[in-house]
Amino acid sequence: MLGIIGGDIVTEENTRYDASHIQVLEAREVFRKRPGMYLGSTGERGLRHMVFEIADRAVNEVLVGRATSVDITLTPDGGVRVADDGPGVPIDEREGADGPGLEALLTHMQAGVGTGGRYDVTLGFCGVGPAVVNALSRRMTAEVRREGVRWIQEYARGVATTPLTEVGPATGSGSTFDFWPDADIFGAMEPSFEGLEERFRELAFLNQGLDISLTDLRRPDESRSVRLRFPGGTRDFVDFLDGHTAASAPMDTIALEREDSRMAGVMDVAFRWCSCPDERVQSFANSWPTDSGTHVLGFRDGLATAATAYARQHGLLTPTDPDIAADRISEGLTAVVSVKLDRPEFGGATHGVLNNLDVRDCVGQAVQEHLGRWLEEDPERSSAVIGHLALGARTD
Repeated sequence: MLGIIGGDIVTEENTRYDASHIQVLEAREVFRKRPGMYLGSTGERGLRHMVFEIADRAVNEVLVGRATSVDITLTPDGGVRVADDGPGVPIDEREGADGPGLEALLTHMQAGVGTGGRYDVTLGFCGVGPAVVNALSRRMTAEVRREGVRWIQEYARGVATTPLTEVGPATGSGSTFDFWPDADIFGAMEPSFEGLEERFRELAFLNQGLDISLTDLRRPDESRSVRLRFPGGTRDFVDFLDGHTAASAPMDTIALEREDSRMAGVMDVAFRWCSCPDERVQSFANSWPTDSGTHVLGFRDGLATAATAYARQHGLLTPTDPDIAADRISEGLTAVVSVKLDRPEFGGATHGVLNNLDVRDCVGQAVQEHLGRWLEEDPERSSAVIGHLALGARTD
């Protein structure tokens, strides 16, 4: 049987598709063939995600209490070092209660690293694990300090070049990964210190137990280092977002943290109004930045309902005046809205929109109740804030 397509003779033999046509690639080959698919780009953004993929495991070690800190260093020779003081990556699969063995961790794609639940943080673009970093690095060195023994293994472009070797006794415990991005893929680009600092700062604000140090030694005459640790959590985050405008705020930061079984998770919200007209609202779901979603809608619902009720009760709005709308409530508002859910539901591959329906009602009710109590307890400041919002609603 044959036919003609575009002038070419097509036979049954050359159109047949069977198992012999399927190309099976190892993880390293997949990563090197389509690096942008797993890092978002092969530019500076992709380099930052290389750091995040390696740091992901260390950050979660701190959050579950097995480690106390994470240290990231940009080295003078163009490499990156990520270290933690946890128990150390398991050496082989027989120790798998703590996770995959070292070589499996660095060579196998970790489908859905972590549980995805409220206690798990994902930093990387796709969360495929350290294997993508190993595959896209011209060299990687892994050091594990575990149960009193120090182990080292070397890799090149995802392939082990030395066996896992015991090199002597260990002082303390933990894991250290050094990697040098492959110039064949990334050229001469370097990860941005500012971009790394921004994301790690977010994580430290959203997870009060985190202690992250970021050091840049790439240029000895311009070395810099920051320690990111914020016991005040989202309250500190709001202060940071306000910056120099904080002094003009007519109110202190209002913060609430509440667990709600209806949404199978916890909410952590902090906000205040300033005298400036700008809005600064940032939202997160399971520590991942979101553009919008049911948590943000619920937050705005709660603010508008509480503010309108207070304004009507205290004569700041007449019976014929409209309610204070959600867009009006945002004037001068600085806020951080964070939820951590057992089963987050996102719209789109980039997780930019949270879709869990129960979250809107839960966050809205909690914010309405919390703000309502604050307004009654501090009438002087309440009148200043709500009076301004009510005046805007009457003149719309």
